[in-house]
Amino acid sequence: MNFIISGKNINVTQGLKDTIEQKLGKLERYFTPDTEIIVTLSVEKERQKIEVTIPVKGNIIRSEQVSDDMYVSIDLVEEVIERQLRKYKNKLVARNQGAGTNFSQKFFESDDDSADDEIRIVRTKRFGIKPMYPEDACVQMELLGHAFFVFFNAETEEVNVVYKRKDGSFGLIEPDFA
Repeated sequence: MNFIISGKNINVTQGLKDTIEQKLGKLERYFTPDTEIIVTLSVEKERQKIEVTIPVKGNIIRSEQVSDDMYVSIDLVEEVIERQLRKYKNKLVARNQGAGTNFSQKFFESDDDSADDEIRIVRTKRFGIKPMYPEDACVQMELLGHAFFVFFNAETEEVNVVYKRKDGSFGLIEPDFA
């Protein structure tokens, strides 16, 4: 595994690098030797944040954890990534035993800030969308750690949105052109 470790407002010491490589190195059984693990450490006031992104076979495994100690944040992110990888592996096994084969990393996200009554779009993202089933879209949304996921539904051939509900279940939004 190839680690790409960078820091924002923090000096990335050899001790931090060693700890990251040791903790995330435990997960190497899930990856090929040439897999890149992108790690970004940052500090804002007393918040110690670690972001880990791992592109795998057209998908993205991602986690972001914050605490008041960087080493605690590293432990937390390792636990979350491992949990995501187990879910991803179980989904692949289940799919190979009879479900569809469509799966994609593509997602759409738009960040917007509102000041007073003014609506400003401050960022636009564009992604190619491949057909997938709603269940696969839910898995991809979970892997990315997002609250929603836009995808092209392979069953209905329409753009849909899956989202995580407050009770932990999932919702599906379908267009109604009536």
